[in-house]
Amino acid sequence: MVSATELPEDLCCDPTSFVVLTGLDVTYNAVHKSIWDAFSNNRKSDRVPISFECLLGDHAYPRAKDRRTSYEWYIPKGILKTKWMDKHLCKVPGVVVIFYELDWDEPLWDEKQLECVSRVEVVRASLKGRNTKVAVVLIQKSSLLPAGEDMGAQDRASALCSACGLSSKSLFILPLSDHILGYIIRLENAFYELANSYYHTEARRVRAHKEFLNKTTHQLLFVRHQFKIAFFGELMQDHTTALKHYVQAYNHVHELRSHDTNNLEVKVIGGFVNYKICRLYFLRLDEPLEAIKQFRRHVDLFKPKRGVSELAFEHSAWMSMQFEVFGGLFDEAIKAGLAAIQTQHPGFYFQQAANYARDRRTQAREICSAVAGSAYPTPDPLHTDGPLDFYGQRQWRQGHQSIDPPDPNKERDGILALKLREANVDQSRQIVPLLSAAVAQFKKYKCPRMKRCLTVHMAEEYYHAKDYVKALTLFGHTAWDYRDNKWWDVFNRIQVIAFRCAYLVANVQQYVTTAIELMGKHSKVSDEDKTRIQMNLIRVVSGEAPEPEPLTPLDGDFGAGAESDHGEALDKSGEFWREKTADSTAYEIDMNKLVPFVECRTSFQSQKVHANEAIVLHVYLQTSCTFPIRFARLTVNTGNRLYDERCVVTDEKSGALYLEPNKLKHLTFSFCPDPKDVGDTVQVSTVTLQLGAEANTVMLSWNMLTTRPTVTRLSTKQMMQNDAPARVKKWSDIDPILKCRILTRKPLVNVTIMHHPPALIHEVYKITFVMESEETQKIENLKGTFTLTDDKSEEWSVNTYLGMDVDSVLSVSALKKIEFCVKELSPGEVCEKSVYLRFTEAGVRNFSASVSYKALDKVCVPGEDDRKDVKCLCVSDHAVAVDAVSAFRLSSVLRNKDFESFKHVVPGGRFIAVVTVDCCSPWPVELKSGAVSLAERAVSVVNGTCFDMLAGVVLKRGETAKDAVCLMCEEEVNFPDRNNVPVGRYSLSWRRHEDSENVSPFVTSSVEIASAAIRSFPLKIDVRMPPSGVMLEQMPVTYTMRNCSDEPCEIELICEVAENFMFSGVKLQRCRLLPGSEESLTYALYPLAAGPQSLPSFRIREIPSEGRDASKPENDESLSCSYLREHIPSSIFVKPCAQNHQLIS
Repeated sequence: MVSATELPEDLCCDPTSFVVLTGLDVTYNAVHKSIWDAFSNNRKSDRVPISFECLLGDHAYPRAKDRRTSYEWYIPKGILKTKWMDKHLCKVPGVVVIFYELDWDEPLWDEKQLECVSRVEVVRASLKGRNTKVAVVLIQKSSLLPAGEDMGAQDRASALCSACGLSSKSLFILPLSDHILGYIIRLENAFYELANSYYHTEARRVRAHKEFLNKTTHQLLFVRHQFKIAFFGELMQDHTTALKHYVQAYNHVHELRSHDTNNLEVKVIGGFVNYKICRLYFLRLDEPLEAIKQFRRHVDLFKPKRGVSELAFEHSAWMSMQFEVFGGLFDEAIKAGLAAIQTQHPGFYFQQAANYARDRRTQAREICSAVAGSAYPTPDPLHTDGPLDFYGQRQWRQGHQSIDPPDPNKERDGILALKLREANVDQSRQIVPLLSAAVAQFKKYKCPRMKRCLTVHMAEEYYHAKDYVKALTLFGHTAWDYRDNKWWDVFNRIQVIAFRCAYLVANVQQYVTTAIELMGKHSKVSDEDKTRIQMNLIRVVSGEAPEPEPLTPLDGDFGAGAESDHGEALDKSGEFWREKTADSTAYEIDMNKLVPFVECRTSFQSQKVHANEAIVLHVYLQTSCTFPIRFARLTVNTGNRLYDERCVVTDEKSGALYLEPNKLKHLTFSFCPDPKDVGDTVQVSTVTLQLGAEANTVMLSWNMLTTRPTVTRLSTKQMMQNDAPARVKKWSDIDPILKCRILTRKPLVNVTIMHHPPALIHEVYKITFVMESEETQKIENLKGTFTLTDDKSEEWSVNTYLGMDVDSVLSVSALKKIEFCVKELSPGEVCEKSVYLRFTEAGVRNFSASVSYKALDKVCVPGEDDRKDVKCLCVSDHAVAVDAVSAFRLSSVLRNKDFESFKHVVPGGRFIAVVTVDCCSPWPVELKSGAVSLAERAVSVVNGTCFDMLAGVVLKRGETAKDAVCLMCEEEVNFPDRNNVPVGRYSLSWRRHEDSENVSPFVTSSVEIASAAIRSFPLKIDVRMPPSGVMLEQMPVTYTMRNCSDEPCEIELICEVAENFMFSGVKLQRCRLLPGSEESLTYALYPLAAGPQSLPSFRIREIPSEGRDASKPENDESLSCSYLREHIPSSIFVKPCAQNHQLIS
């Protein structure tokens, strides 16, 4: 059986070349010790695969057998000898290396040479008959000369090789220097080549025997020789050649004639060769698919070879070992970098190995039961003085290859001994590690259901192995999944075994928990068993030990798990139970995680109740056990002590908790709402049903917070009607209402909120609360709140102002909430309260208006005659949305005195600021006044006063009003940016126009007046002329030019004729203006036509001086452009002449 269930170490290791080092005194010579350490330590993957051993020079190696020259009369006794692999791995070296201290300049060279030769001869004598390579390494202390320069060293080296009978490639030098490790690595490579040469020679020698073999009598030798050649290939690290010969050996194994006497040997050798092939595919050639293909072929070929029917369990053990070994190789390849997938990984092979191991146990129980009580044969047919000669052979007939056993009596005794030994094997201890390895793999590759299935099998094996605590633990880790997925058959089997384990270890908590589920409606146990479990549960609650569980065999296990297997634990359990039930203990069971025999549901009468109404709670119970059962106490926990005290039922005399099988039990609880819970939700958190009240108690607890609502056909409200008992037929008719919200008492104060939306930005907006009491008693301390509740409350709070009066709302402090209080409100009395709002940005704001007070009321609780006085909070909530819009649009522009636009203002020049008011309010807007706040040291009002033209104006939507202010630029403007000089702000005082007496206060809105560009011109012109003329009457016009620059200016004045004017004056004149001087020209104009007329064109042109820089632009453009056009009038209105005047033709 050892060969059938285990692989030898020599087969499982990585074959490496075996090299023996002699001549090193590692005990007393420090130099030799350092050399040995350099060879043997730190054998990493970057160094050649060699196994070193330090031996004496006269070490006795295994003696070589005589060479066979013919196989004509040779009959092999087996396939593969048990000592052959160990011999070539650890005993017969491929190379023997002799270390000797000898320098080239040694004075006593001849004597040293003779001593070295003698050592070589001793080694060769020990290896007589072997082809082992011999090499010599000279340890030298002196430094080496470059190759070809030391001619004496070359001569001495040739002489030493000739004397020792060595080739020059077998003589090496090892200088003792600081870089000795580098020399050691070079020596290793040379030794590796010599060893490969030796193994190659051995493989050729074995291959040469093939011509002497025939398939009639030497079938076993074909397998043996191919295996040896492949093994030598592994020693040489020639994995491709090794795989080739292993495959040939496997094919020869398949061709062997198999019968009962050699069936085990054929399977064992086939397993060895298959292991080698799969190992090479996985770990050396990186061909996992070929390995899987080979293993499947291997299983298909050897699965039918069961051998002797009396030893069928032996075949199952061998199959289990094959899958286990392959799974281990697969896992080793994955650790080396192979990528597996969810449908192909080592877990499947470990699982199959466990299945064959379970088959082995089943077959062993069936076969070994027939020899139970038989005496073990003497002498022991399985005893041997040493290891077997050949792998896979029986101990009592080694070397026998005939079909019939040589001694039938020994054959019978040997089979009997195997059966008796198998009967004492604890198979569960072998199955559990396989299942554990499979579980780890399925967990790694995310296969949760397979993992839990194998965990259940592992728990069953712990049960068979009598480790009941571990079995219980594993069952607890898996039962929940089968319970949630409603796989009742699997779940029932788990619970039955767990129930047995709980009894055998006297685990009261687990025993009670499992009993509660086995009594349930989904349990597959018989009614008789349910009755027994129920009676045992009552005994445990009463403080008595339960009756022993009948340990009947489990299905399909041929007696596994029967009472005979657990008799000792069954005897001890009674004592354990007496100790556990001696003391009174309370056991808490979480019913939400179970499928129990008793079910519980709760439901409120309605989802909402008012503070002056009673809360009604219904509790429903139903059992599915075989006999009625009485509970001691039922408690409901809501988190409120006042409610919980009213939701308790005891079964002292009433029988309220006496439950009959499959009959609905209905309990009702009523209680008054706690005023503190108004606005909150009442919810049942737990319901606890107590079983037992004297010795032990079992607290069955349901967590109602995690209860899933069910879809039913009858609501609780319908059930509580008068004909409810006639309509409630089954458990599924219950529609649970899990929460009940306590609302405030309906207020009897009518609240009306009066306001006139939309609100205007910046105005004081008034909202009035009108409250009328319909209560029968006087209300005291009525409170009202007005709160900004918009989602953008953080943003709106910056530009929204609330207050109880006008002054507070006009302050800069913004509030989100305001409160007011009415001390007394008599029945029928009407009270008004106003709040004020102000908005600085447009948008819709949402407010919450609430009026609350407390009133005394009476609550009627069902089942009680007296009505209870309760002080209830009454709240009237209202939502108020206020849209804020702009009252008008303010804009401003700058105009000259002709109300025309201009680009620049000269210092001292005058202009007009025009403000436009466009009304966009849905309500009429009353304007009070407009005021200008001017910028300092830049602009001033002409004559120091401005007229209020908008006072008392009322604008409606779409109407427009304008205000004009005459301004003058200061002579000296000290402003950095003269192109953008601020003028000031225009403020408008206004309010919503209302006809009522309670008018709102005036508020102010302002707008920035458009900025002006100030530019100084070298020449200023002033025109004096009447505002209008009269036809045929003389009209004087005077043009005054002033030089404002620091340089003289020479100009040319041109006056052109107009069509409807006659004039007298200079048409063309040149003049020179000194700095600060001025020149005036006066013209007498005579209008010839009435109406708007174009004046004679007056133009000014600067004449450039001779020394003027040509690169500077002339001022003609600046003088004749915008400034001159703006300050020289071009038209005038001419009135008609009097009737007594006559036209001049």
